[in-house]
Amino acid sequence: MPKIAVVAFNLGGPDRPEAVEPFLFNLFNDPAIIGLPWPVRPLLAKLISRRRGPVARAIYAKIGGGSPLLPLTREQAAALQAALAGDGEVKVFIAMRYWHPMSDETALAVKDFAPDEIVLLPLYPQYSTTTTASSVMDWERAARAIGLDVPTRAVCCYPTEPGFVAAEAELVAAAVDRASRAGRPRVLFSAHGLPKRVIEGGDPYKWQVERSAAAVVAAMGRDDFEWRVSFQSRVGPLEWIGPATDAEIERAGHEGKPLVVVPIAFVSEHSETLVELDIEYGELAHKAGVPAYERVPAVGTHPLFIDGLARLVRAARAGGCATISQDGRRICPGDRGRCGHAG
Repeated sequence: MPKIAVVAFNLGGPDRPEAVEPFLFNLFNDPAIIGLPWPVRPLLAKLISRRRGPVARAIYAKIGGGSPLLPLTREQAAALQAALAGDGEVKVFIAMRYWHPMSDETALAVKDFAPDEIVLLPLYPQYSTTTTASSVMDWERAARAIGLDVPTRAVCCYPTEPGFVAAEAELVAAAVDRASRAGRPRVLFSAHGLPKRVIEGGDPYKWQVERSAAAVVAAMGRDDFEWRVSFQSRVGPLEWIGPATDAEIERAGHEGKPLVVVPIAFVSEHSETLVELDIEYGELAHKAGVPAYERVPAVGTHPLFIDGLARLVRAARAGGCATISQDGRRICPGDRGRCGHAG
């Protein structure tokens, strides 16, 4: 039976207060995030991480001092490994982009495993140059550095993968039922934002987020709510894509609309869900007069989502090119020039 290494990518998060500043440095030193040349970029990253460190530590203090992302991702990896048990000798590894375990250490572990093939699986359903592309490039660098030369396939995106959509639809439906006690609710599909210039440069992330939201609504098959897409987590002086989630919450308050907030681009709980959505935006909703505020949990280890990930791994192994989408073909429109599908 083949030995298969699946490498699950995520952004990572600081595991303790002392890790917050170096985590931020790794984030802002990524050329996919700040596109300045060396040595300007690391100098700027150091400045930003020092300035933002106290604020970020205060955020993480609200959830125990560190991010729960790694243990939650380990749970997903274990569930996926179990789902793929009949496909060969499968081991699922984790490679975080900005905090441990990062690509260098994971690549060494994969090399020790000595797989016959590798599948790279982003835990970002929607493709962006700032997430999936950055993680894949960093993995390729780490693999080259240690001579890890094994046939490798990558999944670029799965914004409307049936398992992902079905899991989201089930979770959203339950929240809509709860919110409906206060009136006809509005479902707000909230995704992490990006600077507008990234999207204008051909990044397909916003388009894919919108496709995810529409697919979930279609899968629910009901008309007792309204919905829209919004974006959260703005930082810095650049113009970001909108509408902004906080502005939409205030708007719902003015209109007396119950709200159901869905973290459509996050598959695990972390600071943006547990602090920003639950605490900060929950308080904003209360102050704005939102009659009901329901936050849908991330899909996590939902069986339908894990089954969908297993299908993606199998499709990548069977695919004819190095990087494939959920459908094995390009799914982005022609004006999205930075589409992740290759072939």
